[in-house]
Amino acid sequence: MKIITIALCFLFPLLSPGSSGSSASSKKSDPDDSWTREELKMANTAGNVDYLTAEEKDMVIYMNLARMDGAKFFDTYFQEFVDAHNLQMQQYGNYNEVKVNRNDNYYRSLRRDLEKVKDFPVFWPDEALSNVAKSHAKDLNRNNFAGHNSKDGRTVQQRIGKVYPNKSNGECLAFGFTSGLSNVCMLLLDKGVADLGHRKLILNTSSKLNTIGLSIQPHRRYRYCAVIDFVSLPE
Repeated sequence: MKIITIALCFLFPLLSPGSSGSSASSKKSDPDDSWTREELKMANTAGNVDYLTAEEKDMVIYMNLARMDGAKFFDTYFQEFVDAHNLQMQQYGNYNEVKVNRNDNYYRSLRRDLEKVKDFPVFWPDEALSNVAKSHAKDLNRNNFAGHNSKDGRTVQQRIGKVYPNKSNGECLAFGFTSGLSNVCMLLLDKGVADLGHRKLILNTSSKLNTIGLSIQPHRRYRYCAVIDFVSLPE
């Protein structure tokens, strides 16, 4: 059994007032136009579930699109996110620190990594695993902290293992954003995370992680927190 535990990433939590938005400039084409109806349908594996919110379902879609065609995702939805995020960050005095810099190593390395991604298997949502993610997100809010271990000391493996024992698993945490697109794009960018652990987990194939549970919840300090739990289950 291969266990993957990924370090959490703080995504400008003290500065972002919420969602970074996902609306493209009116001067640019809609990213949806670059994807076929069949591709969007294939990515929407959470479309019919009733235990996820609209933004949580969007997280599933965007992670799946990034895995289906990384280069196209980078050129479409990721660019839409960068434009909207940078526009919103202009209100802050440390704009140069919180903006997405198209010239820095994180941006350039993401472009290189996504160019290698094509036809990766999509993720499928799971209600039991989503309950695990929701429970942890609520624990983070209730006790006003950030970390993979629960306040009572349970690890990722223990929390996920209670539902799916002896399976490869992992977890991503993001703070400060409420929209599905913002959370996925910031985790893929992984700015400030030296080992790019979140990016590697979302784009992972070696551990055959195919099932996800996720939750976006309020957070007392960071406004919002998003938890994504991953597990490898028999197909």
